[in-house]
Amino acid sequence: QVQLVESGGGLVQAGGSLRLSCAASGLTASTYAMGWFRQAPGKEREFVAAMNWSGNSIYYGVSAQGRFTITRDNAKNMVFLQMNSLKPDDTAVYYCAAQLGSSWRPKGGIGYWGQGTQVTVSS
Repeated sequence: QVQLVESGGGLVQAGGSLRLSCAASGLTASTYAMGWFRQAPGKEREFVAAMNWSGNSIYYGVSAQGRFTITRDNAKNMVFLQMNSLKPDDTAVYYCAAQLGSSWRPKGGIGYWGQGTQVTVSS
């Protein structure tokens, strides 16, 4: 059974940093690309970052560019999102996602979602 579990969210002041983790189980890392999405209250879900498990293809959403970094640890079957210079607008529930295929497809469907982890940035 495929399962994605996020952790690392919390409350941080503007300008601070957080590191989110996503632990994946029940899938072969090389057959899935992994990504992060977020959804703030009253807003639509937004793409944040994604990468294939080989680490040679990475995508970032506009809001993440220059501040967020996606990484992975294949041995532990985990994906991370390092978030720096956080802003109040970054406040949202962050979701880990897995997409079938070795490469991320920006318009492709998501096969599996995590439950999400709350990130709150105070001004």
